[in-house]
Amino acid sequence: MQLHFSPSMRSITISSSNGFIDLMKIKVAARHISYRTVFHTILILAFLLPFVFILTAVVTLEGVNKCSSFDCLGRRLGPRLLGRVDDSGRLVRDFYKILNQVNTEEIPAGLKLPDSFNQLVSEMKNNQYDARTFAFMLRAMMENFEREIRESKFSELMNKHFAASSVPKGIHCLSLRLTDEYSSNAHARKQLPPPELLPLLSDNSYHHFILSTDNILAASVVVTSAVQSSLKPEKIVFHIITDKKTYAGMHSWFALNPVSPAIVEVKGVHQFDWLTRENVPVLEAVENQNGIRNYYHGNHIAGANLSATTPRTFASKLQARSPKYISLLNHLRIYIPELFPNLDKVVFLDDDVVIQRDLSPLWEIDLGGKVNGAVETCRGEDEWVMSKRFRNYFNFSHPLVAKNLDPEECAWAYGMNIFDLSTWRKTNIRETYHSWLKENLKSNLTMWKLGTLPPALIAFRGHVHPIDPSWHMLGLGYQNKTNLESVARAAVIHYNGQSKPWLQIGFEHLRPFWTKYINYSNDFVRNCHILDS
Repeated sequence: MQLHFSPSMRSITISSSNGFIDLMKIKVAARHISYRTVFHTILILAFLLPFVFILTAVVTLEGVNKCSSFDCLGRRLGPRLLGRVDDSGRLVRDFYKILNQVNTEEIPAGLKLPDSFNQLVSEMKNNQYDARTFAFMLRAMMENFEREIRESKFSELMNKHFAASSVPKGIHCLSLRLTDEYSSNAHARKQLPPPELLPLLSDNSYHHFILSTDNILAASVVVTSAVQSSLKPEKIVFHIITDKKTYAGMHSWFALNPVSPAIVEVKGVHQFDWLTRENVPVLEAVENQNGIRNYYHGNHIAGANLSATTPRTFASKLQARSPKYISLLNHLRIYIPELFPNLDKVVFLDDDVVIQRDLSPLWEIDLGGKVNGAVETCRGEDEWVMSKRFRNYFNFSHPLVAKNLDPEECAWAYGMNIFDLSTWRKTNIRETYHSWLKENLKSNLTMWKLGTLPPALIAFRGHVHPIDPSWHMLGLGYQNKTNLESVARAAVIHYNGQSKPWLQIGFEHLRPFWTKYINYSNDFVRNCHILDS
């Protein structure tokens, strides 16, 4: 039997299989729609519907509710064609509601917490926890992990503080060996500089650098980098001041390792007649007062409310308690006009700097009648390093500080400073410095905590001439994201902060700018295994 549709779709003929006898002929009445269209629609639906039903069954069995490929289109459309709607959005909203409720309530006492996420999932399956219990456990686990991470961070900061305050074995070895060399080797004791060059120590046509340190290796890097970077090394005179215990070793190093044609003078604080108790009474008190020594050398955790402070604030407080801040060597910079009465203009350098460019143009800068040429630290590309104002250094809840200082006043940096000593001697900078040190001692160190810079910020108010920031780049001792291109361009780079380049905690990617000036073939450096891993 066969069906025959007329081309116009107006008649249907049913015939036998041999095609000779028409068993039935049906005429179709006039239509309002195209039967061809109806026919094609029926064929398409007959073809697609089985696949839709099959894919719907697969989705139901497999629990698939997210798919991105074309093959998954039926999986998405099938349930919708059948009137089934995905209610995962409602479940998420309900869970958010439970989380918000749990966040405002106390965690149940005695709630046993799993040690890992896998254990949490396992307990959820085994104990059939409801969503509320799960939310409480999730919150308790997160808070516990946050507390452990916080405690670990504070412990890391404490360990870093102790590492920064200690003397590496290699540097200690270097000092001991050089001190022994001073006593046994006449060449290590030779006069610095030679007698015929002594008049140049007070010759103002030369470029005089002053460095105060007890770190022999650091001093060698400062001097070597300055000489190698200079276009006029024969015009350089270095005045190195150190303490009594380091003097022999420091003298030995520069006697045995001259930096010709530059001139180097090494002096111990005990060799300056001006440095008497009468002239530095406040510093004598700072070094000897038990309360202050306990503050800088004692337990830095005792009495500290770690829950009310951030790791960065805690790190700043630890740095402020570095023992170097009660060292006379660190305060000597305020006495430079008296220690070098014949000099008119000098550049003062910290021992954690590296000179990468000729600094002779610094002597040509007109300070405009000011005393201190320095880089300001309240503006710059690095918002962390170059964002320092008086509010960062002083306690403005103290009435004396609030009355006399402006919290928004721009700070400046020690480390590379041009000092006009002739102008300085006409001011009362030293007296102001002493006066504020005394007030801070009376206030039990509540006016400021951080070393020598705060009293200097006050003493030099009105006496600072800002110089271009490219002369002095800061932060290499605490900003590990320092831009390397900027480092390479800077005239002087400063590793201020805890991560000194001679320490194991120094930043590895910034260390090469410093180590390139160490002579690793030197017998003393090699035998003391300087910076060996």
